[in-house]
Amino acid sequence: MQTMLTIRKNKAVFLKKFLIAIAVAIVLFFLLNWIFPLPDKIEYSTIITDNKSEVIHAFLTSDQQWRMKTELNEISPLLRKTIIAKEDKYFYYHPGINPLALVKALARNIFRFKRVSGASTITMQVARALEPKRRTYFNKFVEMFRALQLEIKYSKDEILQLYLNLVPYGGNIQGVKAASILYFNKNPDHLSLAEITALAIIPNRPSSLVIGKNNAVIVLERNKWLRRFATSHVFSEKEIQDALTEPLTATRGTVPSYIPHLANKLKKRSTDIVKTNIQLNTQLKIEDLVKQYTASLKLKNIHNAAVVVIDNSSHKIITYIGSANFNDTSDGGQVNGAAATRQPGSTLKPLMYGLCIDAGLLTPKMVIADVAVNYNGYAPENYDKKFNGYVTMETALEHSLNIPAVKSLNALGKDKLIQTLARCDFQQIKKDQEKLGLSMILGGCGATLEELTGMYSIFASNGMYLRPVFTQSDTGQKKMQVLSTAATFMINEILSKVNRPDFPLNWESTAHLPKIAWKTGTSYGRRDAWSIGYNKHYTVGVWAGNFSAVGVPELSGANIATPLLFKIFNTIDYDADEAWFMQPEDCDTRIVCSETGMVPNDFCTNIVTDYFIPMVSPSKKCDNMQEIAVSPDEKISYCKMCLPESGYKKKLYKIIAPEMQYYFEENGIAYQKIPMHNPSCEKIFVEGRPVITSPSNGNEYLVSRKNPEPLQLTCNTGNDVNKVYWYINNKFYRASDAKAKQFFIPTEGPSKISCTDDKGRNRDIMIKVRYVDF
Repeated sequence: MQTMLTIRKNKAVFLKKFLIAIAVAIVLFFLLNWIFPLPDKIEYSTIITDNKSEVIHAFLTSDQQWRMKTELNEISPLLRKTIIAKEDKYFYYHPGINPLALVKALARNIFRFKRVSGASTITMQVARALEPKRRTYFNKFVEMFRALQLEIKYSKDEILQLYLNLVPYGGNIQGVKAASILYFNKNPDHLSLAEITALAIIPNRPSSLVIGKNNAVIVLERNKWLRRFATSHVFSEKEIQDALTEPLTATRGTVPSYIPHLANKLKKRSTDIVKTNIQLNTQLKIEDLVKQYTASLKLKNIHNAAVVVIDNSSHKIITYIGSANFNDTSDGGQVNGAAATRQPGSTLKPLMYGLCIDAGLLTPKMVIADVAVNYNGYAPENYDKKFNGYVTMETALEHSLNIPAVKSLNALGKDKLIQTLARCDFQQIKKDQEKLGLSMILGGCGATLEELTGMYSIFASNGMYLRPVFTQSDTGQKKMQVLSTAATFMINEILSKVNRPDFPLNWESTAHLPKIAWKTGTSYGRRDAWSIGYNKHYTVGVWAGNFSAVGVPELSGANIATPLLFKIFNTIDYDADEAWFMQPEDCDTRIVCSETGMVPNDFCTNIVTDYFIPMVSPSKKCDNMQEIAVSPDEKISYCKMCLPESGYKKKLYKIIAPEMQYYFEENGIAYQKIPMHNPSCEKIFVEGRPVITSPSNGNEYLVSRKNPEPLQLTCNTGNDVNKVYWYINNKFYRASDAKAKQFFIPTEGPSKISCTDDKGRNRDIMIKVRYVDF
């Protein structure tokens, strides 16, 4: 009885000590784990993949290794089964250390008086790869400690993933993904049993088993393992036989280096794997097009081009070309033309006109006077330095006229356009918004091909801006309504017309032309040629020019960039159906006066159909005709103050603004003039004339030759006057509100200053200007 009690007591003491020992061991382990954290920070090669997850570009690590991260979904069942069967068949059952294997290995090493077996599990091999050390018994204990750390921190699948990422394959190749890419030009999940087994044996002898040099030896070793797999029934007999007969012809290749510009751009995101949406076949086809096309331009001293293609259904960037040839250092091939900030020329006009439509300022058939204007010293000119008189908005956009665009932007307000572009991710415009003026609509600002192509996709998306998607991980896509569906439709109808001046002169008449809408642009000094087009499927942006910013007389958006745009659409959307953008419900049609684009009045005889937005578009009736009392011979006109009791008649006259009268006179165009006012009407005609208060009549003004100061124009008018028209030396200068101050830089010598009010009353003064050095 006493003996039984003693035994029980001893068992209890032993159990207590055992539990205490376990507790101490656990505490000690976690203490050591805290003092010596797991060195599991691994630098992987940045790899870029296409939309099918195929590697299309990669970068060496800082220690010049090809160490590519194998994702869990790339570890195929075949790869997993083969590696575990060869390296550690109890991998999923032990805690990182296989005690039985350790005992066996220790016995072999003791009885043979040398180290013949290490009993390393996959987890222990990962530990050794993370922290390479000399193979000693002490370091073996360290390795086991690290293995336990790994098992606590990671799942079994993640530990297998680490093993496959770190296993050495000789030279600067680490990991099964780098090996499969460099030796077999495929991802790990596409490897065959023979290929996996060949790769599995190399880490044991990486210096003597080199694929491409020792293939015969590798095949012998591979087949030994395949027969072992057969003996262990790891794989079926057929699988083994197929693998045994598979030849090994692989040699070390090179890592793919496609889309170099985009790859360098995305590398800055500091992630191991960047999954793009690039469609490689499309990318390569367009690269060939760009290379061939720019080769034909070199005789014109035009050396480069860039292209961005967006899939409108998803807003993914499927093609990205930064230059004609990345490897051409003589022409700056490594410059990313798609991301470079350049002057956008006239490419912003469609968006601006769309905003004007939504603001109720314009409709396609509304008329704008294309004549000389001056805004605080800024006097825009058309591309051909000519004026066109009355033009409709759609004509102004079709012909890319500059003066109507500047007038429209002035009416809209430049801040509205700037704010819209800033919301559409135009970074340089956002940065420079305080500096920008009306010239921005003609290219006086900075934009990139990426930004412009993204902006044009608005027109293919019912006025909705969606930020272009570079990678598959881009989430929270920016989305906002920029234009109404009605305004978008109207712009699409204008830009899809083929009979227009910017149709390329060198486009073959027999060549296929897909149905697209497009707009061209040419920057100041002919340094940049743009052509951006879209249909329901794609938005394509093209830039052509020189990275040196050298201007070329032949460079223009119409004749240089647009032919390449057409070729690209023929390549990617040749057989597209003719489906086009349908007229939306918020867009209606109406009859308007063709001479003004306004709702016709009773006197309007020439009418056309126009699109408009109900409750938004201008609804004012046409007012370009006015009934005026004239003498029977139509030589004198009367106002209400001097209208005789009889002996007059009333007649409709077209009201023509002074600047248009000047345009007609200059171009010898006949127009119906209102007869001169009754000369007997002294009170209105003479006493009501504007009084020019600055400059002073008859004075001489001294102006600095180095820093000329503008002279101020001001006048006093009657209360019934709203607008006045200024003329310098009989040439129209500017129209303004009656009380507004204007400024001008005078020419040397005598100058005639004239001011005419909106009643036709005029006053002239003379001044003298002398330029001096002070």
